[in-house]
Amino acid sequence: MINRQIQASIEEFRTKYPILAITGPRQAGKTTLLKNLFKDYTYVSLENPDIRNFAETDPVAFLARYSGQVIFDEVQRVPLLFSYIQTIVDASGQMGQFILSGSQNFQLLQEITQSLAGRMALFKLLPFDFRELEGEDLLPESYLKTIIQGFYPAIFDRQIPPMVFFANYLQTYVERDVVELINVKDLRLFRNFLSLCAGRLGQLLNISALANECGVSQPTAKAWLSVLENSYLIFLLPPFYRNFNKRIVKTPKLYFYDTGLACHLLTIREQDALQIHPLKGALFENLVIAEKMKQVFHRYTHEEYYFWRDSNGHEVDLLKPEGNHFDIFEIKSTQTIMSGHFRGLAFLKEIAADAVRNKTLIYGGLEDQDRTNYYVKSWRNIDKIQPRKGETQ
Repeated sequence: MINRQIQASIEEFRTKYPILAITGPRQAGKTTLLKNLFKDYTYVSLENPDIRNFAETDPVAFLARYSGQVIFDEVQRVPLLFSYIQTIVDASGQMGQFILSGSQNFQLLQEITQSLAGRMALFKLLPFDFRELEGEDLLPESYLKTIIQGFYPAIFDRQIPPMVFFANYLQTYVERDVVELINVKDLRLFRNFLSLCAGRLGQLLNISALANECGVSQPTAKAWLSVLENSYLIFLLPPFYRNFNKRIVKTPKLYFYDTGLACHLLTIREQDALQIHPLKGALFENLVIAEKMKQVFHRYTHEEYYFWRDSNGHEVDLLKPEGNHFDIFEIKSTQTIMSGHFRGLAFLKEIAADAVRNKTLIYGGLEDQDRTNYYVKSWRNIDKIQPRKGETQ
């Protein structure tokens, strides 16, 4: 089993909250993690129809039977349980009594807000991150292979070819989660919508264009995007709103949590095909930004990331606020560094002045460079950046 970074935070907060909730996409490793981390807990899967029927028809007797330390997997399938669990933990005062797991973020968070606010620590487990793979010597040196392969555990643990894994994953996801969350009359149309999203990764979100090309209404497109977000297939990176005397873009960008899934939807199967694909740069950018998101969730740091772009097309790919300052990042798939790659960083530094602390170029090569005014970081080392504290150069 590959060790997961999130484990340390889960163990820490088990002593501080009566309930822990772990959410994330299907097959990201939630069940494996919880069974190995909490071997003394009773594991109950509410995917099982008989167990689910018991919980739905007689929740009092059900929870009396599982009254000790319990893991309830896919708990969002029985929302009735949340109010009863609240009563139990309020009476017992026991920390770490219940571990709840679910793969449908919307339903789980909705119930937490209504019933369990203040009683629960919420964690998000995504597919493997760079450090988890590197710890087992599984992180490729080629970003091309990394992008296509993706990060889902089954690809590594069971050595399932990415093409086979993602074909089955999509079928399972579309046939189960989508049907449960929304009333989709034409599943092929939804699959087409998902593929269209993959073709727009790294771009400003244009719901009207997506809807028109797919042949659905804008409200339908918005609803489908929400489903994809809450199933942890895509995320929207928000723009940074601070106006440095420039008109700024206020539309989010669309990215996939897993580049392997995006490549599958784009029918990119081989490294040679990716090397010459027009979306290679966007997929590399997606790889880096998705990794940043994973590090936030897996290390439980609660950091926030944005991008910045003004109306004239000046742009910085990634921005992380740090109090009154912020760190900025440019992302280039090239393995040869040229002066023009720093242009966006230099422009924002010029207009933001001392607000900019660190300026980093993340590129497709393997060697790091520590330049006078910039960091240059290999894509493999993006979580190892040590900021120059207080730097205002």
